[in-house]
Amino acid sequence: MRIALDPYMYRNLSLGKMVDKVAELGYEHIELSPREDFLPFYKAPRVDKARIKEFRKALSDTGVKLSSLLPMYHWAAADEGLRVAAVRNWRRAIQIAVEMDCELVNTEFTGQSDNPLVCENQFMRSMDELIPEFEREGIKLDIQAHPYDFCERNNESVDIIRGLDRDWINYLYAAPHTFFYDDGVGDIASMLKYAGSKLSHLIIADTYNHKASSGLRYIVNPPGVTATVHQHLDIGQGEVDWEAFFGTLREIKFDGIATVSVFAWEDRPDESNCMMLERVKSELCR
Repeated sequence: MRIALDPYMYRNLSLGKMVDKVAELGYEHIELSPREDFLPFYKAPRVDKARIKEFRKALSDTGVKLSSLLPMYHWAAADEGLRVAAVRNWRRAIQIAVEMDCELVNTEFTGQSDNPLVCENQFMRSMDELIPEFEREGIKLDIQAHPYDFCERNNESVDIIRGLDRDWINYLYAAPHTFFYDDGVGDIASMLKYAGSKLSHLIIADTYNHKASSGLRYIVNPPGVTATVHQHLDIGQGEVDWEAFFGTLREIKFDGIATVSVFAWEDRPDESNCMMLERVKSELCR
């Protein structure tokens, strides 16, 4: 199993200094989420050979490894122009993964929860175009459901991924999305077991249950506004059942990637990420 850090709270550091920081914190792997000087959210990659060389050197100098890249594009957009642009950006991102010797990328379904059928069809169209690219380059893909994606539910997401019927396309379970995955129930054990052999990747952070207390855990104005609210907190600061989470992972002998992904504490990122690393190690490296 690999424990990785999503260094989003350090995105204002240069690539080299970010890698140094990850090594200083004790992490051995990086899951590189979107950043403006590499793979920005929804826009074309900002990477040339010199920047790839810089990043590779920083990794080599510290011994830190790149567990995955996390491109984010509108490949399930109802708007065909956005979808076409996303596929173009994906092709470049795949090439960047190859140049970085990174065999895995992970991402989200994207799309919109209020237009699920159209967005799912667009996602499938994008997959039809991109599957040959992934297979030709030998790049694996892990997909998560994110709040407001065209699919937000755990079991349905696993079934969509199973329907693609490729050994190299697998499921990412994001703990901070737990309460969207089963509409506020939070039955982590059953969801992880449902994913079964397709579960290869975790995102680890805590969150509140947006359905709890008559939906008043969060108060969003104006009343009735369409919003999907969650957090990426330190373990213990929210309502995720961590005993069930880690206990089930041990039971099923999970051996994939576990990525620490706290975003809430840019005012104390080192403290947060060190605590998270120690907790994940204590739970999953027994």
